[in-house]
Amino acid sequence: MTAPTKPPYGGTADSASERALGEPLHSPVIEWFDEHARDLPWRRPEAGAWGVMVSEFMLQQTPVNRVLPVYEQWLARWPRPADLAAEAPGEAVRAWGRLGYPRRALRLHGAAVAITERHGGDVPTDHAQLLALPGIGEYTAAAVASFAYGQRHAVLDTNVRRVFARAVTGVQYPPNATTAAERRLARALLPEEASTAARWAAASMELGALVCTAKNEECHRCPIAAQCAWRLAGKPAHEGPPRRGQTYAGTDRQVRGRLLAVLRETHGPVPQAALDRVWHEPVQRARALDGLVADGLVEPLPGGLYRLPLS
Repeated sequence: MTAPTKPPYGGTADSASERALGEPLHSPVIEWFDEHARDLPWRRPEAGAWGVMVSEFMLQQTPVNRVLPVYEQWLARWPRPADLAAEAPGEAVRAWGRLGYPRRALRLHGAAVAITERHGGDVPTDHAQLLALPGIGEYTAAAVASFAYGQRHAVLDTNVRRVFARAVTGVQYPPNATTAAERRLARALLPEEASTAARWAAASMELGALVCTAKNEECHRCPIAAQCAWRLAGKPAHEGPPRRGQTYAGTDRQVRGRLLAVLRETHGPVPQAALDRVWHEPVQRARALDGLVADGLVEPLPGGLYRLPLS
């Protein structure tokens, strides 16, 4: 079998040809998912749309093993959007713990407030209404509509993009940022039936998370290895722009995390002196604190005091 001929990202292709490429992929990937999918709490029926939404916010740039305990605690405390909306946004930041990127907590709180005020406390089923919620972008709206409500949407996270890049386009990695060509390909690959499309979205994501990983991919476990354009081409090395790496030690992100840790662990205002002790370099420390204030994660008070936001 020869590798399918596909244009590079940004090129043109006949959509009928793209749809034809998707058909032989659907059944083996979904059947693999039926057998190997992880039992995750947000995939259980009792999670509901709110549980799915919470998981999608938490899983952005954060691995499952770190999300699980925080997710369970979050849903136990705030089982419905209205429960979270009734709390101060600072409590969402406190409960976020060390998941990282804490602005996600504020965005989730904002979405909960909007759901409570606009939709009677129920996560909307309509994709456009989901997209109109604060803090909800293209990916999250599609994921909630697909995973919670079984709708037909292209759900493009990093794992799915990598699977499509390798299996269909024949390259090792997708571009650093999602392109229009990727979105068009993802839509073309969607099964026609909504329930099958929703299953395909979850299955292709799980395949990228467990088998077609960024490093040390396990092609011998892959249900579509025999059809994978990248494998059939001999796994050519990545030729695009360098892949972005993530650093943490010594960065402003680390300083922000340490400052927030002090505020999370203290119920009440914190003096400047307590924050000064968390980082030795005053310029970087001040810059990080200013950034937290600008992002709405920290509220300054008179007398050199700080606290998590109350409104």
